[in-house]
Amino acid sequence: MRTDSVLRRERMRTISIVKYFFTAIGLAMLIGAFFLFANTQDFIKNAHSVNGTVVDLVRSRSSDSVTYAPVVQFQTNSGDVIEFTSSSGSNPPSFYEGEMVEVLYPVFSPRDAKINSFFSLWGMSTIVGGIGFIFFLVGFSIILVGMFSNKKVEFLKKNGMPIKAKFTGVDINGSLTVNGRNPFKISAQWTCPEKSELYIFRSDNIWFDPSDHIENEEITVLIEKGNPKKYWMDVSFLPKIVG
Repeated sequence: MRTDSVLRRERMRTISIVKYFFTAIGLAMLIGAFFLFANTQDFIKNAHSVNGTVVDLVRSRSSDSVTYAPVVQFQTNSGDVIEFTSSSGSNPPSFYEGEMVEVLYPVFSPRDAKINSFFSLWGMSTIVGGIGFIFFLVGFSIILVGMFSNKKVEFLKKNGMPIKAKFTGVDINGSLTVNGRNPFKISAQWTCPEKSELYIFRSDNIWFDPSDHIENEEITVLIEKGNPKKYWMDVSFLPKIVG
């Protein structure tokens, strides 16, 4: 059976992997989207423009969705008749049979032609870039939160004003789940004597139940002078997990 220390290390390792994995994947997708964008720009710059006709709609099914991709026929400037199926489909169809469309094609590779529409040209780079941005934003946000949190703690350790807050309980942080388990938070409250304002303080995440290790009714909290909303709860009295 795995010990609490092993579980804690696994949770912290999982969080670390997630933030760097999301950041790396997001960055890779953003780079990929940039190259897709650049390739499309080069394609448009060197492509010939002619009119084409939608001659068919190809039905495709994936999972529970159905899409329709237009089949376009056009004639090159040299007189060759080319037919191609667009790489992008939609539902409902974006085009109808018999519709006239503008076609862009490379002079030396006319079968790589594309319909001159936003999604046909920019759809892939937009999708890849959008997903990449979300991945990068999530991962990098976790990294930034950790960095700012560490800086705040170091600042309060050096400059914070210690107060004694009354222990009120231990709660499970249901907003965070790692490997199927949630961390704990110690709660305490303190009334500012100057303003008679009540403040509720909560500790950082604790990856074991600290209930049996809280012997005093008061817990030290370091607050920023003049701004008790910025604080750090000192839980150094809890046992250190080893092994």
